Amino acid sequence: MFHFFFIVLLCIYTNASMTKEQISTFIKAPLKLGEKDINIPVWEILDENNKLNSYIFETFDYAPIAGFSGGKMNLLVSIDLEGKFLEIHILEQDEPVFISGIGIEPFKKFLTQYKGKSLKDSIKIGTSKNQTSSIHIDGVSKATASVKIANDIILGSTVQVAKEKLMSVAPKQIYHPNKELFEKLSWNELLNNKLITNIKITKAQIENLFDNTPHKIELSNEEKEEIALDLYITDLTIPTVSKNLLKESTLKSLDGHLGETNEAILIFANGPFQFLTSKFIPRSSPDELEIKQDEFSLNILDGDYLIEFSRDIPNFEQAIILEIDKRYNFDPSSSWTLNMKIVRGEDSIFLVPTAKYLTFNIEPVKKYFKKQEELKETPLWLTSIYEQKIKLISLVIFLSSLFIILYKYQVILSKLRYKRTILLLIALFFIGWINQGQLSMVMLLGVIKAIVNSQSLSFLLYDLFSLVIWGRGTFCGWLCPYGVLQEFSHFLGRILNFPKIRISEDLNNKLVYIKYFILATLILSVIFAPKITEFLIEIEPFKTSITLIFDREIPYIIYALFWLFLGMFLFKGFCRYFCPLGAFFSIVGKLRILNWLPRRYECGNPCNNCHKSCNYQAIDKKDGHIKYSDCFQCMDCVQIYSDKNLCKILIKNEKE
Repeated sequence: MFHFFFIVLLCIYTNASMTKEQISTFIKAPLKLGEKDINIPVWEILDENNKLNSYIFETFDYAPIAGFSGGKMNLLVSIDLEGKFLEIHILEQDEPVFISGIGIEPFKKFLTQYKGKSLKDSIKIGTSKNQTSSIHIDGVSKATASVKIANDIILGSTVQVAKEKLMSVAPKQIYHPNKELFEKLSWNELLNNKLITNIKITKAQIENLFDNTPHKIELSNEEKEEIALDLYITDLTIPTVSKNLLKESTLKSLDGHLGETNEAILIFANGPFQFLTSKFIPRSSPDELEIKQDEFSLNILDGDYLIEFSRDIPNFEQAIILEIDKRYNFDPSSSWTLNMKIVRGEDSIFLVPTAKYLTFNIEPVKKYFKKQEELKETPLWLTSIYEQKIKLISLVIFLSSLFIILYKYQVILSKLRYKRTILLLIALFFIGWINQGQLSMVMLLGVIKAIVNSQSLSFLLYDLFSLVIWGRGTFCGWLCPYGVLQEFSHFLGRILNFPKIRISEDLNNKLVYIKYFILATLILSVIFAPKITEFLIEIEPFKTSITLIFDREIPYIIYALFWLFLGMFLFKGFCRYFCPLGAFFSIVGKLRILNWLPRRYECGNPCNNCHKSCNYQAIDKKDGHIKYSDCFQCMDCVQIYSDKNLCKILIKNEKE
């Protein structure tokens, strides 16, 4: 059957680009669509005098990145001759959260924010309460990964068009630090050779910025000459700088984390003026600092490095290493500008905050750079993974601990319920509600969609946190956030003394096949009726209860709550009988090598304690074997097996 699916997938036709007539419908008079470029897929937009006005193109032609669901995301972008965004239209997208979750309107509203903004701006997703030269675009709550992918698609494709059509907006020729050139230099020699730019800012210079404002501080003649900031700026990507300036520990950290497409700029200083305020958040793009080149505001990010200087280097009170993304054509060998923002009046409710800038021009030494082949860009998914490193490390620690616990299961058998509850709460809050790591059929169907559209599977790596795949028992029994809600609802029913429903063995053995039918229906819909897939996937209540945390239309909420209410009577009814993801894991589970849950010859006959206590009805009544395709590895049977007060066999042996 799976061979049949694979053959069908290979035969699916991928949609081509839009025709001239189709694109013309998006052009508003008096503008009109011109001709398509003969070399690249971009169209001219002409004004009423038939002069070139702007360009329009499909993002999929330049950045064929799959959406978070694995489907095709294609946007129609128009930019003017200065690199400013005019309009962005949605041509194709099938992100579940925008189809049957929060709806398409938040996505449309998100895209309208690009209008009027330029490639020369430092466009950042997120909000800023302070005055800043950076351009902030509001994200979309509950759709972080989808918005991040859309932003990468828009910027990545537009930069490629700008490289070819807008020479003044996206310069091409770039020189990079010569990694083969190293000179042993002292601190003073680094300064004298102008590898480090030193600028001394007096208190008077800072106060002069606030002339004619209520924020200016009057200084005495002596105070005016005092140094407020003794500032140093250098490029750490130049070996002669980094190896003479930094300790080996910091160098190793740089080598391990700085990608080939990033430039490391070190800004360090002494003096009473703090160029980073208390509001600065590590691993973010500091609003207090901006780097520009050729009027471009470049993408910068704090590298969050532990900065240790060599023994012969003076001590410095302030230091930060900024990473500049060179994919947007930053040329470290050409002059660039550092802007340092100073804001006053934020702490007063009576004064309007005022932002002023200190501007420093940096002139790199050409000797230490050389022309190289075009850099191999760091994949966007890899950048996304690096941005999530803290929570991914936390997840790895949690999963490693869980693996050890399950492998050495004896450590949790004592007070099993108490220890298991703690781990389930971590799965619900840390994996589910806080980090939105609910694995669902959207992932599996996304893989199929990607194959259908002949796309890369790298979209899975944009939200690596959600790829917590550990087989049927471990995932469904310990890591699925909605499964945790189901389990907790059942124990709430026990506390409220609700009647417990236990389905007969014969009926249970038939009901478990429902989930396989649902799984097959979803896979077939992706292949033959993809437009209805996003509605069929609502059989999973995961999006409503975990991703959107019940912030959704009433029918979806009622459906998700129905299964939780039923769970107070019937133990994990959705998980056992209806969950297509569980069905998929059950099929994959057929490949297991070991039956690792311990059993005795006497299990099932004469002893049936495990069978009677198994809420999942995953233990055969006749011979006591574990039905692994239905088992959630809750460890209750292992606790009975190991307890001489619960296992009839052990009790009998003890008496004898």
